[in-house]
Amino acid sequence: MGAEENGYFTEENSVDVVTSRNGGAKSARLKVIMEVVTRKLHEAVKELEPTQEEWMDAILFLTRTGHTCTDWRQEFILLSDVLGVSMLVDAINNRKPTGASESTVLGPFHVADAPELPMGANICLDHKGEDMVISGRILDTDGKPIANAVLDVWQANDEGFYDVQQQGIQPDFNLRGVFRTGKDGHYWFRAVKPKYYPIPDDGPVGQMLGALGRHPFRPAHLHYIIKAEGFETLVTHIFDPDDPYIHSDAVFGVKESLLAEFKLAADLARASELGFEGKFWQVEHDFVLAPAKS
Repeated sequence: MGAEENGYFTEENSVDVVTSRNGGAKSARLKVIMEVVTRKLHEAVKELEPTQEEWMDAILFLTRTGHTCTDWRQEFILLSDVLGVSMLVDAINNRKPTGASESTVLGPFHVADAPELPMGANICLDHKGEDMVISGRILDTDGKPIANAVLDVWQANDEGFYDVQQQGIQPDFNLRGVFRTGKDGHYWFRAVKPKYYPIPDDGPVGQMLGALGRHPFRPAHLHYIIKAEGFETLVTHIFDPDDPYIHSDAVFGVKESLLAEFKLAADLARASELGFEGKFWQVEHDFVLAPAKS
């Protein structure tokens, strides 16, 4: 028996036999990963005792998931999302000190090189939807304002679509913009009230959700990437707490600290100052950045 062997394969010793073959792994980290993955997979199989037909169904599901991936669609990430794995990985990699704003998943619709705009600009270029003004401060964990913080913001429109999903219908960089804070750490911009929308559900992941009795919707939200020298980059959202899907986000991205109050205002004088006609929505939300790790 070679040094890499650990006996003949049986139902009882399956994990030990399989993992013993990895003794020559070139990466210690890979060796540990495969030991854990193998152990958990074998534990699941032993607990579930799948039939040969169920095992093949699982193989074919993963095959269809792979076939659904394209240059612009990653069905395996979608699978990770709806199983809560993406959010768990994000949480593990973004543990914050007390008081710092929490992160959430980036999502697939971020676009690099959005235009930097003057503070207060309206990122809605087609003027469709219910007007909204968003404001707040960027602070450190001591409550002091952070100057020269860069906010990259983007959102879906009032129909639940991002500009990249409706090329030729929405203008390029619609509902996207980059803003930079002054000495007071204050930010504000104008937009429209976003709407909930479904994740892609026309593939194997959507079929799985249907079989599980789950819906594919994400509640209405705005995306932020906030950067400042000397601080950790924050990737996060703010959510409408009154959205019908706020308690059942298909990808588990909602955190209680990220709920923002969406207030409907009827101040016509203020509306005129903002360039709005009639009622508009107001959202105020501060973000607290964690200091960069040494």
